[in-house]
Amino acid sequence: MYDGTSRPALSTPARGRLAVRAAAAALALAAALLTAGCGSSRDTAQDAKAPAAPAAGFPVTVDNCGVRTTYEKPPARVVTIHQHPAELMLALGLKDHMVGTAFPDSPVLPELRKDYASIPELARKEPSFETVLEADPDLVYGGYGSAFAENEGRSRTAFADAGIDTHLNREYCGRKRVTMRDTYDEIRTVGRIFGVPERADTLVAGLADRVEKAAGKVADAPKVPVFVYDSGDRTAFTAGGKSLGTELIRLAGGENVFADLDDVFGDVSWEQVVDRRPEVIAIYDYAGAGSVGRKKKFLLSQPALEDVPAIRNKRFVVLPLTATLVGVRSAYAVEDLARGLHPESFA
Repeated sequence: MYDGTSRPALSTPARGRLAVRAAAAALALAAALLTAGCGSSRDTAQDAKAPAAPAAGFPVTVDNCGVRTTYEKPPARVVTIHQHPAELMLALGLKDHMVGTAFPDSPVLPELRKDYASIPELARKEPSFETVLEADPDLVYGGYGSAFAENEGRSRTAFADAGIDTHLNREYCGRKRVTMRDTYDEIRTVGRIFGVPERADTLVAGLADRVEKAAGKVADAPKVPVFVYDSGDRTAFTAGGKSLGTELIRLAGGENVFADLDDVFGDVSWEQVVDRRPEVIAIYDYAGAGSVGRKKKFLLSQPALEDVPAIRNKRFVVLPLTATLVGVRSAYAVEDLARGLHPESFA
């Protein structure tokens, strides 16, 4: 989780942006008062515009990781930070609401690749607060907790002060173990925010059906001990019990050997890996953490690991990191894992 430190003062560009917004509002108010003073009350009443009718299904109020937001209409200009929120929005047909993406982790799903490429990429990693402001969003949707890192000036409070709503993927609310139910709830919540609940229901139904079919094939198979290798050399960075990865392994007929780690991710010693004797190693693949080939070579070259069943038998399953997070890919990951853990069930 990313707690950060206290938010620094807004930089000069941000202050200037807020000042422009405030000045525009003041000028609009002054113009309205001047108009009212120059005409009669009857004239003013005739000229006044009727308030816009609320969008169907709105307002929508969402409680998200301790932040309550009321949406009077669907957000029109959205910046996503991290890939899985972007793919979720695209899967719901919301490309026209997106004005910027950031921090791609893996190759984009083939069916979403064209739409993803059409949206400006603001940064290869998390963009600065000022870079996000330049895109003029009305909503920022973050995937990892680092999307709203206080020590980098991107706290949710900072965006609220700039008049911008925020939404954080529920996996990083940090309250409890994450399951597929959270994936479905996240999709439905985003569907409500954008006024497309029917699309969300349809997407969830398709994903749930895919999970049910894959899990059903391995329901009676013995549980396979699985170690998740994300990265690390002196220690192993792995998926803990709160991660969606633990749920995906369970549904695929396996058992995360570090399900007792009370976090989404965390470091463990190689001695612990040896002691828990995993039979399969799930390698998370994403940009910036070394290639899958390099990770396999490292694991196979460690003398301390040579008696681990997964190493001795060279049993690896490779998953894109984005497939192990709350998003549209997780249902596909269940099938990929199940095939890797129980190939005989798919023969």
